Amino acid sequence: MYRISRTASGRHTANRAKRWAQPFTKRQLLRAARTLWPILATLAFAGAAHAQGTMDFSGATTLMATFRTFAMYAGAIICLGGLIFAGIRMQSGRFQDAIPALFGALFGAGILGWGAGWIGSLTGQNM
Repeated sequence: MYRISRTASGRHTANRAKRWAQPFTKRQLLRAARTLWPILATLAFAGAAHAQGTMDFSGATTLMATFRTFAMYAGAIICLGGLIFAGIRMQSGRFQDAIPALFGALFGAGILGWGAGWIGSLTGQNM
């Protein structure tokens, strides 16, 4: 006969063994299929992507070079514009109004230097 012992949850181990020995029902198989289909689909797509070989990122490098060039031009224009407006305000004697324009020029210089360098570092380009 079966030796009945209790587990920590209070269920009999003999009943658990009988339950595991029964064949799967249609309901259990449908539940397992609904649970596992996202995992199986992901593995299928990953296998197909792996079979394609290496990926070419030359388009991304070209796009980042375009962004880097834009950052350099935008930074230069902002810096030059800030210096021009600050100079005009200083010549008219409004030094207090020139301070924000000088900060704008400093902001443009930051875009010109750090912005372009950061964008170039994303793709390993030399500045």
